[in-house]
Amino acid sequence: MPTTRLDDRALLSVHGPDAESLLQNVVTPDLAALGESAVKPGALLTPQGKILFDFLIARDGEAGFVLECRADIAEDFLRRLMLYKLRAKVDLTKQDQGPVLVSWQNESDGSHPDSSVSHNDSGVLTDTRFPERLSVRRHHHPAPDARPDANGETWTRLRIEHGVAESGTDYALGDVFPHDVLLDQNGGVGLRKGCFVGQEVVSRMHHRGTARRRLLIARAASPLPAPGTSVTADGRAIGTLGSVAGGTGLAIVRIDRVKEAIDAGTTISAGAVGVTLEIPPGMGFSFPEPAAGGADR
Repeated sequence: MPTTRLDDRALLSVHGPDAESLLQNVVTPDLAALGESAVKPGALLTPQGKILFDFLIARDGEAGFVLECRADIAEDFLRRLMLYKLRAKVDLTKQDQGPVLVSWQNESDGSHPDSSVSHNDSGVLTDTRFPERLSVRRHHHPAPDARPDANGETWTRLRIEHGVAESGTDYALGDVFPHDVLLDQNGGVGLRKGCFVGQEVVSRMHHRGTARRRLLIARAASPLPAPGTSVTADGRAIGTLGSVAGGTGLAIVRIDRVKEAIDAGTTISAGAVGVTLEIPPGMGFSFPEPAAGGADR
């Protein structure tokens, strides 16, 4: 069972009798659907519906939540949440903690026990962005004897194969809508829960089917170029490459233009490398028919 150490993560605590109502009315995920020992993705949006901060959220006791985010945005995220607190009975703090560990089951591992992560760990949470069979677990408070045995590229490759994006590498905060990075597909947006910041834009995009940028898996016969490289079709930019692991990567692209290129037999490239683009497994959308193409957002 591979285990990777993530040194670039931070944990925020939101505790108090009003914690759930505050977060439910501000961030994108539906907390009523968040079970115990599970972590799900979410975002705090701008009023215009773009992702201002991304995070993973889990319950922490009877009246609390823990939000895992990038360490370099944690202080700004905490300050932004403070603006929404007003008179709510909530304590918002940044935890003092060591690294976050993530472990998972290889397809070929069968039911072999996990020897690299101690069973004495606390704060072990199931990452719901991945198929249940992979048993992807995040360890917020790993035991001192935990032994990470996989490098960062192994974790990146797992994310790529399941279409799991992370800000910083795959997209810049403030530049994308939740649909662009599949939060509408992996439980990161509660489309039926009611109001949250940016909800009107997200709901309109969803119900009108106007999401044209999507996160896809890029595959190539040779190593892909660095994240941030433009993805083009017949010399026209259609998106940008994100995380890369050898000849596989993630790319946020205009799926209507990808479909046009596929239908026309046009080569799609990331830099000078030819690529094929595919929808990640388990997604509920498809490439649009030509008549469904819309104007640029």
